[in-house]
Amino acid sequence: MFEEILRWLHVIGACVLLGTGAGIAFFMLMAHLSRDARIIAHTAGVVVIADMVFTTSAVVVQPITGWFLARELGWEMREGWVALSLALYVFTGVFWLPVVWIQAKLRNIARVCVEQRTELPQRYFKLFRIWFACGFPAFAAVLTILWLMLARPLIVF
Repeated sequence: MFEEILRWLHVIGACVLLGTGAGIAFFMLMAHLSRDARIIAHTAGVVVIADMVFTTSAVVVQPITGWFLARELGWEMREGWVALSLALYVFTGVFWLPVVWIQAKLRNIARVCVEQRTELPQRYFKLFRIWFACGFPAFAAVLTILWLMLARPLIVF
């Protein structure tokens, strides 16, 4: 029973990471394409909250449930697919942390533009390009981790 609960929690965490990441990316992109500071400020504000509530909780739960699950099933953390998943998890975090910071900056820039009734500055567009670029390796890593969890291929280091 404990194993089933762990699997369920781990899968829910993976779904939250993938779903929230994809949803946030979609809504931020749609807001950006509007080039309307009001829409961007509102959307980025909601996105920052969603990242803090959903993504952060899943980021915390995943390694905990993963560790207990591996222990319960007798998988070694040094086992190839497990070790690669952990490395990709850290890799994802390297891209996610700046993204969270950039989202807050984009929100703040857009809010100032709304208050001052000004156009979005070049700094906004530069930060957005960095935010956008960071999403691809992070998303690819999450997809790879999900594949590794399902396929559990034999990987020897």
